Amino acid sequence: MARRIREEDLTAILTLIGDYAGATAQQIAAELKPATPLRTLQYRLRQLVKANRITQEGRGPSAKYFIYREEEKAAEVIGGEARIGAQTDLFVPISKASAEIQKYLRRPLAMRTPVGYNRSFLDRYRPGETSYLSSKEIEHLLKIGRPLTAEQPAGTYANRILSRLLIDLSWNSSRLEGNTYSLLDTKRLLEFGQEAEGHRRLEAQMILNHKDAIEFLVSAASDIGFNRYTILNLHALLANNLLSDPASAGRLRHISVDIEGSTFHPLEAPQLVEECFDQILATAAAIRDPFEQAFFVMVQLPYLQPFDDVNKRVSRLAANIPLIRGNFSPLSFADVPRPTYTEAVLAVYELNKVDLLKDVFVWAYERSAARYAAVRQSLGEPDPFRLKYRTQLRDIVAEVVRERMDKKLASAHIASWAAHEIEPSDREKFREVAENELLSLHEGNFARYQLRPSEFVTWYEIWSRNPS
Repeated sequence: MARRIREEDLTAILTLIGDYAGATAQQIAAELKPATPLRTLQYRLRQLVKANRITQEGRGPSAKYFIYREEEKAAEVIGGEARIGAQTDLFVPISKASAEIQKYLRRPLAMRTPVGYNRSFLDRYRPGETSYLSSKEIEHLLKIGRPLTAEQPAGTYANRILSRLLIDLSWNSSRLEGNTYSLLDTKRLLEFGQEAEGHRRLEAQMILNHKDAIEFLVSAASDIGFNRYTILNLHALLANNLLSDPASAGRLRHISVDIEGSTFHPLEAPQLVEECFDQILATAAAIRDPFEQAFFVMVQLPYLQPFDDVNKRVSRLAANIPLIRGNFSPLSFADVPRPTYTEAVLAVYELNKVDLLKDVFVWAYERSAARYAAVRQSLGEPDPFRLKYRTQLRDIVAEVVRERMDKKLASAHIASWAAHEIEPSDREKFREVAENELLSLHEGNFARYQLRPSEFVTWYEIWSRNPS
């Protein structure tokens, strides 16, 4: 027999959640009068979630509860478009099929069919034969996000816009998880290490984890791919200090998980999770088009739920792997409305339908590509010679500094080094560029050569007092 809950008991809980602007069960229990056993409180919180009076973000002890507000609901379909809440005033164009999906997902949970993981949804995908994106959509995405030149080494473009990408992608991906940091808060955190007042420590941790994960993808652009090394380490970076079991960061899950607000029940057998995980990676690696690769992992990784938590974050950053490697404009998820994104993921979970997520993906990439096209224009084109020898230039400059060479020793060392390491036709040019790099070195730019302040200061004193 269901327990009857008095409305005044629920009102007391709602008041506390509203006062906190979101609170954990432990915070509510500490303030609730009269005192209520934690298990009783958790039961009442579940009932409030089911009744759409509050929303839950996260799982376990760190789960946080928020008042459910009308403007946060996924909005009505108007003229073939999804109108997002008043707080965003954005429209995501969607297809008729997507509109039907939204109608289904807006039914109460009790009216939606419980489903488990459907292995055939993955098995049916055949690289080279199956494609979630149409040829027209792929052509459009290639056109708006095309690389600078075919000769650019992997990660060149992402490196050039890294400072902007770190802020954009860290903030937007965290925002889609319910993180309440503003864009300005995020910028201050990433650039100055300044945490925003009135926010939970885990929100700062989430954003800093994104920064580390993005830097990993960009710095290792030539080595990353759809393999265990990349995806497991990506999860470890994104999940750092956020999971109840620290050992589960970067490890496939061995526990069952539930999806709040959904009728979907993920796989439970660890051996099947691992088997499907490896199949997803092998399938993704076999896809030739970078945009189809990106979208495939956005569909299949969260659907499998291979990790204890942080699965969607992994999928969003993993979607950038082929874009970073191919020097395409990255996907920062700028302006993507959280309610629409959530419904799009639920459509994959409960219906195995990708239409709505595809609409979000294409729209999001259009906005990201437009943003970075403007950034690209302001940055200008890179010097192809410096780009070709960027690693060698970094190494030789760092060596001169660490060995505390003056101008005379440096010139001789560069000439000798170039004679052995640089192709004959480029040696003189390389010497000139390397010497100019040393002459241009100052306290504001030596970090790009991976030098410590003490190394630069010691060398610069020698360099400055030996003018010839």
